[in-house]
Amino acid sequence: MNAMTTSWIDVGAVTDVPPRGSRVVKEAGGDIAVFRTANDRIFALRDRCPHLGGPLSQGIVHDTGVTCPLHNWVIDLETGQARGADEGCAGVIPARIEDGRIHLLLDREG
Repeated sequence: MNAMTTSWIDVGAVTDVPPRGSRVVKEAGGDIAVFRTANDRIFALRDRCPHLGGPLSQGIVHDTGVTCPLHNWVIDLETGQARGADEGCAGVIPARIEDGRIHLLLDREG
């Protein structure tokens, strides 16, 4: 049986994600939505709203939040927490930019 290891994985260039937009990274553990804000900050969340599982990657990105396309919950891109009176959390994936490339900290079988 292979052990799981955590490592930084290159998932594409910053320019692959439109400003105030997202792209989806397919992973065995579930899809990850990678978001780019208007000022080029990168965030990654599990592509599933904590409310009813809506695809956050199809939501509207504003400041450091994304609005779920199903029921308008606003999810904080930094914490994954629902804003306002709503409760729930989308899983945050650590992300960094290195030489114009996006890297996510992901578990892999070693």
